[in-house]
Amino acid sequence: MRRKLGVSAGMMVWRRHERAKRGTTCPHGCAAHHASDHEAHCEAHHEAGQEPRQETRQETRHEVRYEVRVVGCVGLLTALLAVCGCSGTGSAAEDDARAASSGLADALEVIRQAADVLLESGSSQARTAMEMVSGGTRLTISGEGSFDYDTGVGELLLTLPAAQPAGAEPVPSEPVTEVFAPGELYMKNRGAGVPADKWVRVDVTTIADGNLVTGGATDPITAFELLRGASSVSDLGETELNGETVRHYRGVTDIAAAQEVASGVAKEQFEAAVAGEGFARTLVPFDVYIGEDGLPRKIRHEFSFAGVGGTAPQPVEVASTVLLFDFGTPVDVTMPGDGAVYSGTVS
Repeated sequence: MRRKLGVSAGMMVWRRHERAKRGTTCPHGCAAHHASDHEAHCEAHHEAGQEPRQETRQETRHEVRYEVRVVGCVGLLTALLAVCGCSGTGSAAEDDARAASSGLADALEVIRQAADVLLESGSSQARTAMEMVSGGTRLTISGEGSFDYDTGVGELLLTLPAAQPAGAEPVPSEPVTEVFAPGELYMKNRGAGVPADKWVRVDVTTIADGNLVTGGATDPITAFELLRGASSVSDLGETELNGETVRHYRGVTDIAAAQEVASGVAKEQFEAAVAGEGFARTLVPFDVYIGEDGLPRKIRHEFSFAGVGGTAPQPVEVASTVLLFDFGTPVDVTMPGDGAVYSGTVS
């Protein structure tokens, strides 16, 4: 059964707001009661011969000061809303602080559990894009395929940027097929020296970046497992994505923090990324889009990949995007046999 975390989080926030509705204080000194019962409540006091309690001078001054502050704030609001804000006092400000805190906690819960929701969805189709910017040069690798989240197996067909020989016309690059399995990545048409009918097999836990970037695509499972290390998140509200309503979250996750709470292969990948020299920093900004059914639809990470070569290599900024759709569709991936795996040196 799919858990609708995105919807339930919103319902929790709504219920908290309902419980926080202000009551009405009885002038006879009783505890606060709901506004709808105010007249009947006070009539009962009157029939019993109880007079309203007299307010003290201190209480009256407090109310007058409060009213002046509120009126003054509203008067300035029209002209100054764009450049300043009003601060409430007393219980109203405390309620706002609690609401903001609970809203942040709800958003973090949705983001940190997104990987669990994805795994429970069973399968999906996927499109990926990895955009790299270094020294003014922008390159994009795009991919399309499908993933089975029950077995952790998936396949992508990657389209690489056209080769640009010096003084010649661009030459289209051959697509690269990648097959993902827990802890392993198989690549066909990987590079020079590899026979066309052979696959290159890589242990992703031995790659300096944990294969978050190196393979040319971040697989969906790893992309959402990384969110377990989210430290901050903002709920940016609803928006449209491919014709459907989604909720947009933006925040920052930490590969090192994700390593502490992840398990299995994902934990080993993050450990490799932290221990290696693949990234200039472990903090990773992200954007996530969650559907009304609670299923993740899109995720975008902004990695800072360590530069290579030269005396002072500059970091390479890498934006990795994964778009998910057609959840629950059958996935047919054929794993390469041992005889199809290349055993020589890859250049």
